[in-house]
Amino acid sequence: MEDQKVIVDKLSSKSKDARRKASNGIFHGLVILFSLITITPIILIILNLVEKGYRQINLHFFTQIAPDSWDAMQAISQGKLIPGGILNGITGTFMMVGMASIIAIPLGIMIGIFLYENGNKRYANFIRDITDILQGAPSIVLGLIAYLWVVKYITHGFSALAGAVSLAIMMLPLIIRPTEETFKMIPNTIKEAGVALGVPYHKIILKVMMPTGLSGLMTGILLALSRVIGETAPLMLTALGSQYVSFDITKPASAIPLLIWNFYNDPNLVNLIWSSSLSLVAMVLALNLISKRIASKRK
Repeated sequence: MEDQKVIVDKLSSKSKDARRKASNGIFHGLVILFSLITITPIILIILNLVEKGYRQINLHFFTQIAPDSWDAMQAISQGKLIPGGILNGITGTFMMVGMASIIAIPLGIMIGIFLYENGNKRYANFIRDITDILQGAPSIVLGLIAYLWVVKYITHGFSALAGAVSLAIMMLPLIIRPTEETFKMIPNTIKEAGVALGVPYHKIILKVMMPTGLSGLMTGILLALSRVIGETAPLMLTALGSQYVSFDITKPASAIPLLIWNFYNDPNLVNLIWSSSLSLVAMVLALNLISKRIASKRK
């Protein structure tokens, strides 16, 4: 009888192991399946951009300004590539995103630290609510705010500065909340150790807390940059666009998203949409790789 019980126990344990392995295999297969379903649209988009956009990618595409409709029509009729490029859009994008970063990154990090230090105080909760509202606000509304603030009363016309302000407003909530959450995840013992050693509080923040949470801070900054680098609506109300390369922040400036919109509205320039979009995706990818590289080194 005891031998029979031992045999029965072994058989039941084997059957349980088999069921466990089968359920694990099924779950593992479902995870892989849903992961493939999730990334398939992204892969198809990238392949479509590469297929339709690589023909126009050359040195002139990055070193010349956008062509006019007449030159494009002549090139198409002769079976040639459309002359010109997106240099005015590249310079305008870097200029406005750079100015927006100078405004938004330090301000966003400081506000995030303030929210971390003040917890659930009244002012901190009020700022969190405003941040959440900004994060959910349509980009066209933020562009309209920058138009009323900068275009009408500061530059008295469309300008790169107004475009940078609109992008900075969009970046702020995407930097504030990750900064707060990153600091919350840092153990309090690290800060307490600095205080116990008599280190001034601002140095604890700058030289202890921020390097420790650099990976999270970089993620928030990257997310903000990745979002604003492809925005069109706020720039239409603030920067307007320019056919030439301009470094005057008080004058209208172009950007890659604005050029894509202009190409879309001109049937002779439609082919440049795919090349410009491919360049924009490559810029975002480069930002991701650089950010991960910096974070991994600092870690």
